[in-house]
Amino acid sequence: MAIAATISVPLTSPTRRALNSVNLFRPSFRSILPTPQRTFKYPNSRLVASSMSTEAPVKTSSSASFLHQRESGFLHFAKYHGLGNDFVLIDNRDSSEPRISPEKAVQLCDRNFGVGADGVIFVLPGINGTDYTMRIFNSDGSEPEMCGNGVRCFAKFVSQLENLHGRHSFTIHTGAGLIVPEVLEDGNVRVDMGEPILKAPDVPTKLPANKDIAAVKSELDVDGVVWNVTCVSMGNPHCVTFGRKGSQNLLVDELKLAEIGPKFEHHEMFPARTNTEFVEVLSDSHLKMRVWERGAGATLACGTGACATVVAAVLEGRAGRNCTVDLPGGPLQIEWREEDNHVYMTGSAELVYYGSLPL
Repeated sequence: MAIAATISVPLTSPTRRALNSVNLFRPSFRSILPTPQRTFKYPNSRLVASSMSTEAPVKTSSSASFLHQRESGFLHFAKYHGLGNDFVLIDNRDSSEPRISPEKAVQLCDRNFGVGADGVIFVLPGINGTDYTMRIFNSDGSEPEMCGNGVRCFAKFVSQLENLHGRHSFTIHTGAGLIVPEVLEDGNVRVDMGEPILKAPDVPTKLPANKDIAAVKSELDVDGVVWNVTCVSMGNPHCVTFGRKGSQNLLVDELKLAEIGPKFEHHEMFPARTNTEFVEVLSDSHLKMRVWERGAGATLACGTGACATVVAAVLEGRAGRNCTVDLPGGPLQIEWREEDNHVYMTGSAELVYYGSLPL
């Protein structure tokens, strides 16, 4: 996919945040940014850079105008990440249908020939009384029900689109049901992820229920090796394992995730495929996790996976209801509240840059 792109990159220093604008384009494409201060030439493209500084909490008018551009034939987007789980976010509030196809999303997500991301997220008009609708195309073109890290990025993106400041929340319709994120004063996002689904056929898994309606610490044969797994849905399916049958505490850093992950994802016991979390218990309030995501592979973080991990740890008697979950991209705080049975996730979501691409 040939790309002519305009990207506006925020860089953070200890005292100030500089908003650097970078324009990458073919010779025939005219920059929409101010007169450049420095030009770098490459054989097939030209990179033009200029910059301005603004105080960290201030939303600049240039970023606001950039996000609201509607030139025909161009796709304007923002790239965000939640603990390294990165997404292309698209303002799609003027239509109930995504602006690009799953096939185009695959191209955008390609890390060598596209923007590079774990998925593309669309901000669509709300339905059934909600403020917004969230849809996602994974990097393989599949569409998951929801994404925990993605919904935090969605919340920060909407805050920028709507010019919202301070503590605020809104409602989002997703394939997993109603999700309510709250942007906190410190910039982190707390999300009410709703109640976990434990009934085995509803996860879904073909593993039989062995603890009331749930499949908890069930035996799963993966290429002749038996793993103990607990199955949880947070609106999307998760298989959580703390290790092989009869083994001691799992050391997740030693796993060959690229080898074992796909075997779990495509196992016959998971008719809708599954996300898989491999978990090491550090204490009753501290877990360490690596994830193989359905449709995306190994990622640096998975919000719904962290939620499912804490639920599974409680069900197996390995941890309490309020835990820090360490992922390769950083920590999430997860609480499974007894009073309402809801799972709450708190973590960061950061802007990487703004960009434009020809459709």
